[in-house]
Amino acid sequence: MSETEKVCSCFGHFDVEITDELKRRTENEIMKAIQDSFRVFLFGGRSDFDDLVYDIVTEIKTREQISEIKRVFCFPLYKQLRKPPYWFQRKEYEALECPTKDFDWWYTSIYYRNCAMIDQSDLVLFYAEPRENSGAYKTYKYAVKKHKDIINFAERKE
Repeated sequence: MSETEKVCSCFGHFDVEITDELKRRTENEIMKAIQDSFRVFLFGGRSDFDDLVYDIVTEIKTREQISEIKRVFCFPLYKQLRKPPYWFQRKEYEALECPTKDFDWWYTSIYYRNCAMIDQSDLVLFYAEPRENSGAYKTYKYAVKKHKDIINFAERKE
């Protein structure tokens, strides 16, 4: 990604109830981001919320014919990675990346991948409830600490 590209990433709990209201609110915020020149969207692909954001970005990219939108799947680094992890879903990503820091076992590789994604991001979309044992919530706290522009759909109601 270039220095001038605006980057948005998304994170959420593994299981999220996808309501019509959540879809509407998420689409509104993604449209605002696109109108504000965001063109790179980073995905980890491990949650219902990731899937929702991916689907909305894809639909807007197609509907509005914005070819510059780049959907990037970000793998966590597995020390012996010879093939994509079992949970990887092949979709129409424009790029695959492995933005990660050093780690000591598989779960920390996901957290450090998330931190590396946040480090690159100008905007972070979350569906993260305050659950201390949640990877999404730990990632949310990291984004807050890094003073990122955050929208947390689990907290914010219109």
